[in-house]
Amino acid sequence: MPLTDIKVKGIKPQGKDQWFSDERGLRLLVKPNGSKYWRLKYRFSGKQKTLALGVYPTITLKMARELTLDAKRLIAKGVDPSLQKKEQKLKLKFDETNSFSQLAKEWWDKSREEWSEGHANKLWRRLKLNSFSSIGHLPVDQITPQDIIQIVKKIEKRDALDVARKVLQDISRVCRYAVQMGRLTVNPASDLTDIIKTRKLSHRPSLPREELPRFLKDLEQYHLIGRKLTQLAIKLLVLTFVRPGELRGALWSEFDFDEMLWRIPGERMKMSTEHLVPLSRQSISVLNEIKVITGQHKLVFPSERRRIDPMSDNTMRKAIFSMGYDGKNKGKSKATPHGFRATASSILNEEGFNSDAIERQLSHLERNSVRAAYTHHAKYLDERREMMQWWADYLYKE
Repeated sequence: MPLTDIKVKGIKPQGKDQWFSDERGLRLLVKPNGSKYWRLKYRFSGKQKTLALGVYPTITLKMARELTLDAKRLIAKGVDPSLQKKEQKLKLKFDETNSFSQLAKEWWDKSREEWSEGHANKLWRRLKLNSFSSIGHLPVDQITPQDIIQIVKKIEKRDALDVARKVLQDISRVCRYAVQMGRLTVNPASDLTDIIKTRKLSHRPSLPREELPRFLKDLEQYHLIGRKLTQLAIKLLVLTFVRPGELRGALWSEFDFDEMLWRIPGERMKMSTEHLVPLSRQSISVLNEIKVITGQHKLVFPSERRRIDPMSDNTMRKAIFSMGYDGKNKGKSKATPHGFRATASSILNEEGFNSDAIERQLSHLERNSVRAAYTHHAKYLDERREMMQWWADYLYKE
């Protein structure tokens, strides 16, 4: 007699396996521990076989009978349901290990040795937050260009164009890794480089040459309205024209006072390459003033609140604005900490200094390997020493 829901529910376990038959070869196995398993007994290619259909009550009697009919249909088509089930399990396992999130993790783990810890963590967070919810679960071979475009356009709506560009690049690199590993045949992001809208370039505000003397005079009075350390930070920034972030993160251990050289390690540089900053006599003098204030700390410019953290990235900007260089005062142009790089570059080029030496001092690295080798030549550093001393003399006559 066929089974009923009431009968299946009421079967009690005993000290051995129990078998209860339904119809079309469907049977129920009841184990001594009370577990109940659906099994389908069938013949395929002259052999007796058994197919597991699931566990009761997750799979009800009605569902077990539907699965039995599905299996019978496959047998009628010449397909072994047990073999198909194994293939589906293998595909599911492959899809899980072949998902975008899994491959992204593999690629990140493999590549992170080439990056600084900060860059690696930032990249992973950016990729995870912006793409995993959309395509992280998908097998990489099921991701289409349209899937990626939707991710990029969503970021674009936040007006985060730089993030959109970087996320597209990250996704493309993961997919390229998948191609290299034989898990994908075509990179779906390879032809999407032009889909991100471009933002009109706006240069950071910088002081024109004729306003620089007045700015330096105003800076000399800044300690009357603000912190002395902030004043000295801006002075050193103007003298060295490094990037503001490179200045804020400076460590005392990076400075060689005898050699008059500041060695900024690669992990703190935008291009991940050590940068040498020749120090003028005026720069050394400013550093000695700073050392009286912060010499007991590792950081040259520690935060006022937490000495183990660097000065805020907004401190110098606010100071410059408080001096009237915020673009709102007649006779004073708008200036920013980063803008002094452009001011220095413009004046040094006007004065006829070697443009390659200027670019190298700005840490604009030449990607060509031969040219890069030349720019690291010792005599090149001598040129920059001479140039940096001229620049300091131009700013602050001794």
